[in-house]
Amino acid sequence: MSIGTGLFVSFEGGEGAGKSTQIARLAEALARQGVRVLKTREPGGSPGAEALRHVLLSGAAEEFGIRMEAILFAAARSDHVETLIRPALVSGTVVLCDRFMDSSRVYQGVTGNLEPEFITSLERVAVNGVTPDLTVILDLPAAVGLARAKARSDAAASAPAAPDRFEREEIETHEKRRQAFLDIAAADPQRCKVIDARQSVDMIAQAILTHVQPLLHKRGHGAVAAERSAGRPQTERVE
Repeated sequence: MSIGTGLFVSFEGGEGAGKSTQIARLAEALARQGVRVLKTREPGGSPGAEALRHVLLSGAAEEFGIRMEAILFAAARSDHVETLIRPALVSGTVVLCDRFMDSSRVYQGVTGNLEPEFITSLERVAVNGVTPDLTVILDLPAAVGLARAKARSDAAASAPAAPDRFEREEIETHEKRRQAFLDIAAADPQRCKVIDARQSVDMIAQAILTHVQPLLHKRGHGAVAAERSAGRPQTERVE
């Protein structure tokens, strides 16, 4: 759903698919064109949502059941949308979000076995009319993604990092989520674009830019970029 002259791009996929890397690459490419960019993530992004991030990813909410976990994700998303995403879009900013509503559809809906009606109702309240203009789904076999995620965590820490709430689940669950993302893309091909995440980082980045650029021109960012090209790139980051 278009809001102002901003553009909302969400990134989805399994663990280790490379979402953070590709968000950073796209932000840099757009900033070089003079486009104002905001990078954010879920769960989190806004102060209220960040307060819930640790609770959700640590598994502290597991004991209360998947239904309560879904409600907490929705509460975090609502705060994220109203305090950060919507104002940014109204101001003409391009918002790049690491996970959004499709992750809830997959993680709490498909593999959490929650009723579709319940997930749809939560989503409607949480997003309040703010949905991505484009969703990039980075597709990768679960075994490959989990191996990448573990290698990344180990490289970032002096001691091997413990997997988070979702990384420690069975590989069959991760493969089921992969298929669920592909099913979402098949049902909404205008919004969702599937990209093979086994390609090189450069090839993936170029494929994403190919999908984003026409949408930018429709929002009038082509002219804005030309005017700003001689100036300093404007990029913000929220984590």
